Amino acid sequence: MSLFSSKLGIDLGTANTLVFMPGKGIVLNEPSVVAVSEIDRKVLAVGVEAKEMVGRTPDNIIAYRPMRDGVIADYRVTEAMLRYFIDKALGRFNLFKPDVMVSVPAGITSTERRAVIEAAIRAGAKNAYVVKEPVLAAIGAGIPINEARGHMVVDIGGGTTDVAVISLGGIVSSTSVKCAGNKMDAAIADYIKKTFNLAIGDHMAENIKINIASAIPLEQELAMNVKGRDFVTGLPRSVEIKTNEMVKAIASPLRDMVKAVKDVLQETPPELAADIIDQGITLTGGTSLLRNLAELIFRRTGVKAQVADEPLLCVAKGTGLALEHLDVYKKAMMAKR
Repeated sequence: MSLFSSKLGIDLGTANTLVFMPGKGIVLNEPSVVAVSEIDRKVLAVGVEAKEMVGRTPDNIIAYRPMRDGVIADYRVTEAMLRYFIDKALGRFNLFKPDVMVSVPAGITSTERRAVIEAAIRAGAKNAYVVKEPVLAAIGAGIPINEARGHMVVDIGGGTTDVAVISLGGIVSSTSVKCAGNKMDAAIADYIKKTFNLAIGDHMAENIKINIASAIPLEQELAMNVKGRDFVTGLPRSVEIKTNEMVKAIASPLRDMVKAVKDVLQETPPELAADIIDQGITLTGGTSLLRNLAELIFRRTGVKAQVADEPLLCVAKGTGLALEHLDVYKKAMMAKR
């Protein structure tokens, strides 16, 4: 690598964006949120600063997520977000344009892929490459994807669950469902609204999921105090909530996620299916940290599953590794110079 060419891998997620720099590791991990002023459509803040504004902004500032369900919902804002992340990762005074690799969901259309590449080029990349998320997740989880064996990766983020069987560096069968962490948060908020007449925010719902939720019922339940606004009186109130109630609350999104895994297993060629039974399923992405998720997948599919090391970082690490070995992984890429 020459002194003048910098490389950045960007895991552009619905919930968080991570930037990986070969040799340095993850240099940035911020929420994929942009705050825009309604009056002059100016971007006011990106990332952590913008997330603090969500649900707390005056009327003339909108904080929103330009990535919906893993794809670009708002092109201009995504470009501004990419520019911010690239500049912040490289430092203001960097004169050389970086090579950038961006992860995209497996179910993305070619138009959407082109939009990501265009946005990256306009945000200041010299060359832009896009690779499908499950491939990058597999590389980042240390799976040797170029060998002639089947590996199954389930990458569960905020907006999408990507399931793919990978062999010889390419995706053999895959599916992408718009059901992941955010849907669970919504299901939890919904359950608490119906059961306790309590309105809670996205942030609180996410905290409940992280602190006490589980994919299967627990003998020893965890409990948590949840604060929100009473629907009837309109006043603040708190209730105690336990794990097994949350198991019920998130059952439906979990069913959709498990169904996606089953669908892909069902269309996998028998030779590769045999490999997957031997090696198990690798879970990556932040939502794979949900308690007992691997156990639930094992119970429903009969295939053992394990969560990768640092599942949140797999895709970002994969972008870094793929950038360092472009020639090895070129089968999996779509590029624009």
